[in-house]
Amino acid sequence: MNLFTRISSRTKKSNLYYVTLVALLCVGSYLLGVWRNPAVNPRAAFDDSDGAPCEKFSRSTSEKDLDFDAHHNPHDPPPVTETAVSFPSCDAGLSESTPCEDVKRSLKFSRERLEYRQRHCPERDEILKCRIPAPYGYKTPFRWPESRDVAWFANVPHTELTVEKKNQNWVRYENDRFWFPGGGTMFPRGADAYIDDIGRLIDLSDGSIRTAIDTGCGVASFGAYLLSRNITTMSFAPRDTHEAQVQFALERGVPAMIGIMATIRLPYPSRAFDLAHCSRCLIPWGQNGGVYLMEVDRVLRPGGYWILSGPPINWQKRWKGWERTMDDLNAEQTQIEQVARNLCWKKVVQRDDLAIWQKPFNHIHCKKNRQVLKNPEFCRHDQDPDMAWYTKMDSCLTPLPEVDEGEDLKTVAGGKVEKWPARLYAVPPRVNSGDLEEITPEAFLENTKLWKQRVSYYKKLDYQLGETGRYRNLLDMNAYLGGFAAALADDPVWVMNVVPVEAKLNTLGVIYERGLIGTYQNWCEAMSTYPRTYDFIHADSVFTLYQDKCEPEAILLEMDRILRPGGGVIIRDDVDVLIKVKELTKGLQWEGRIADHEKGPHERVKIYYAVKQYWTIPAPDEDKNHTSALS
Repeated sequence: MNLFTRISSRTKKSNLYYVTLVALLCVGSYLLGVWRNPAVNPRAAFDDSDGAPCEKFSRSTSEKDLDFDAHHNPHDPPPVTETAVSFPSCDAGLSESTPCEDVKRSLKFSRERLEYRQRHCPERDEILKCRIPAPYGYKTPFRWPESRDVAWFANVPHTELTVEKKNQNWVRYENDRFWFPGGGTMFPRGADAYIDDIGRLIDLSDGSIRTAIDTGCGVASFGAYLLSRNITTMSFAPRDTHEAQVQFALERGVPAMIGIMATIRLPYPSRAFDLAHCSRCLIPWGQNGGVYLMEVDRVLRPGGYWILSGPPINWQKRWKGWERTMDDLNAEQTQIEQVARNLCWKKVVQRDDLAIWQKPFNHIHCKKNRQVLKNPEFCRHDQDPDMAWYTKMDSCLTPLPEVDEGEDLKTVAGGKVEKWPARLYAVPPRVNSGDLEEITPEAFLENTKLWKQRVSYYKKLDYQLGETGRYRNLLDMNAYLGGFAAALADDPVWVMNVVPVEAKLNTLGVIYERGLIGTYQNWCEAMSTYPRTYDFIHADSVFTLYQDKCEPEAILLEMDRILRPGGGVIIRDDVDVLIKVKELTKGLQWEGRIADHEKGPHERVKIYYAVKQYWTIPAPDEDKNHTSALS
């Protein structure tokens, strides 16, 4: 035996002695423990043969309860008992349900000034407690920018407009899809050429015009083609005989809402839009004392433009085609011109089918004119111009913020906004002026920085949010200063920024001053949009905000209605709230999980991100009471 073999043998014997010694010590310690504590059953924690395992494990020789609770304040709430929640599918006939624009309910209201076509929501006990199904054959929409020109027929199975507007190039139906040539009633050469005509009259390219509103938008081709010029348009039209016009716009990936100018204010703040547009929108601008132009004036920024094409503009050449008398059309234009003068608007130009007016930058000159032009009077100072949720439309002129008498007529009342894109990150005038006392310029800049970090974290949680083109239509249910939308400005998406009417501060004016768009909303009610509007929904502290106002089920069902199959959700809230929400969403066929706050696991605020599973109404030959769950 060589030297190496002898050393190896000796090492093995030493290891064996060591192991034996350790084993004897462990057995001895165990027996000593059993002798001193005979009442403890070592298998009790895992044995459920006689009673509750926790009871068997919870006693020591001193018979005191073991306390595993964390001793810190505030005390954690007791665990929530899990309950199986199920929301059945609604009837197939409700696949395009818009609860607050229901045709049958609308018939109960007056037709005067089209009151019956504005929002009329169901009572709490009438709200549907079921999930709105997608139509059979529903497909994920085309990605932007292709979606601007094409949409699946199965997603909006209506061909009425292809017949009614056949000669106006609104929309064409071929095989399994719709095509949008970009035409309109007053722009048969297409929206692009029409916008070029406008661009020769006012500057659309220097960044000073960023937000626009299109009244009576049709399929929103005007707004769709303005996007390539960095102008974001809030397009709206009623749910009327032009079936699904707003739904077509949303399928195209263009911002739009169901809405009408009737008896209540549009759901936007004052001084919101740089440009307002009407192309044969059939709104009686000169009637009812000019109240509809007064509402346009309220939402236009100082120096903003109003563009009108269609009747009565250029009536001298077009009156025969419009099947109206020359006297009738002349009287209509005279009315409009008079209301515009009473609002202190300046007519910039009228050329061919286009007429453009400009709102004054301030009311220095206009206040002097009131001595001569008695109507309309200025609205009372106690009438909040930004209050626009079921607020009655007033026949008065909304006063602009004061400027010094010595200032120039070009001085912008309320403060000048930067040109786009600097406007997005510059401190908005409403913040700089101290209109919102709780938001300082420093706080605004910090909030912008914070949301850049949060959105970066979101993209790690939901890779589809970070995937270019995966999402197009986004909704922020509690937008505050628009930081979420601003952080996504370089992505090919648009965000509908909602400021809840229950929010502590009305910040929607700030959002518009940043060059973003949005609306007011009460989340105990349905939104004025079609089912399957949004690809992605963000809800920051929404359920905490509405904790004592309506049931979380109602909010979740509305989120489910307006979310596309396969769409994503991120809900940011207190962990206890999210646990309840997550349990409820199982009944919606959402799949998701709760993740930590971007700062780490010690924050009470957590993030629930989920995906709505794909399912549709059954095929026509299937059982009508059965819903399909296709993947």
